Amino acid sequence: MSSFIITCPNCNHQFEPGDSMRDEIEKELRGKMVDWQKKKDEEFRLKETSFQQQLQAKDEENRKQIDAEKKKLQLELQDTIRKSVAADFENQLKMLQQNAAENEEKLKEARKQQLEFLQKEQALKTREEELQLTLQKQLMEEREKLKEQLQKEESEKISLKEQEYQLRLKELEKQLDDQKKLAEEMRRKSEQGSMQLQGEVQELMLEELLQATFPFDKIEEVGKGVRGADCTQTVRNQFGNEAGKIIYESKRTKDFSNEWIEKLKADMRTLGADVAVIVTQAFPKDMDRFGEKDGVYICSFAEVRSVALLLRNALLKIADAKKSQDNKGDKMHMLYDYLTGSEFSEQWKAIREGFMSMKLSIQRERDAMEKLWKAREKQLEKVLLNAAHIKGSVEGIAGADAINLNLLEDTDPILVE
Repeated sequence: MSSFIITCPNCNHQFEPGDSMRDEIEKELRGKMVDWQKKKDEEFRLKETSFQQQLQAKDEENRKQIDAEKKKLQLELQDTIRKSVAADFENQLKMLQQNAAENEEKLKEARKQQLEFLQKEQALKTREEELQLTLQKQLMEEREKLKEQLQKEESEKISLKEQEYQLRLKELEKQLDDQKKLAEEMRRKSEQGSMQLQGEVQELMLEELLQATFPFDKIEEVGKGVRGADCTQTVRNQFGNEAGKIIYESKRTKDFSNEWIEKLKADMRTLGADVAVIVTQAFPKDMDRFGEKDGVYICSFAEVRSVALLLRNALLKIADAKKSQDNKGDKMHMLYDYLTGSEFSEQWKAIREGFMSMKLSIQRERDAMEKLWKAREKQLEKVLLNAAHIKGSVEGIAGADAINLNLLEDTDPILVE
């Protein structure tokens, strides 16, 4: 706050002057100071002129008085000489000398008074100069105080604006962090929902694939919320007789869980199935393609057609062997020879090569798309960050409501809490 207070001469109300009033008061004080200086210079000049005139008049008066006294003394002397030249000559001479001494004393006294007057005039002039110097010094001190006060107020305003800018910047950074967290949460939920949808799509495709491949088998879907596998395949021979049952569990996640095997084995015992198959996108750590683990077959969706065909043929052969007890050992031996023979090995090798080619093609496409998505995501983050910096700078200068620099509207889904 300013320490410079003005009191109204009419109502004695005290108030602080503004910047314009300070300038007017300073201008008025300068004008009064110049007028006062001119007035004092004029008064000193008039006093000096009057003193010189008085001194000249005093000298003229003394001179006239001396001349008059001389004339008078001459006349008296002449008269006295005429009356008594011898008797009064000495007395008149003494009187003349006494008058001359008195006149000399009067002249000395007049000069002394003149000197005292000049000394007083010089002292008055010195006092005026000291007063002027003191007033000028006080004016400079008041000006410095006013300048320091203005600098202090300006510094406080700048500090306050800086604090407001820092607070606004922190608010924008927090809003940006919140928006990033919200976007990440929405992306995670979207991926979660997308993974669930992808799993359901794979289940439907698996059912359609089995139904199209084995039109005479009974393909049944296990409803949601019902304990059991996702799909069951009742294998039938050419006469429509049941030869066995295969249950399928469809999974489309990033990581494989060993709990799926135990669950599917329990479902296999509950449903009385002969074979259990897990169709999954992710394999166990010790597997990278179709195989058997703890009594459950594991394969990818690309392999399921071949695996189902192989297992179905095996169930049909086993059913035929069970139906006919004759030559049971020979048939089992034939089945064993078939599964371990070169024909089955070459057929499976061809299936595996086709699968690996398809898998590599899909992986390359996925890598390319993920690289493109990552590049676009980095570009978007860079744009949002630079836009936030520009917005903070503009709002720090022009105010928060001066210009709308939002890239996204409030109704945009990514900004909805």
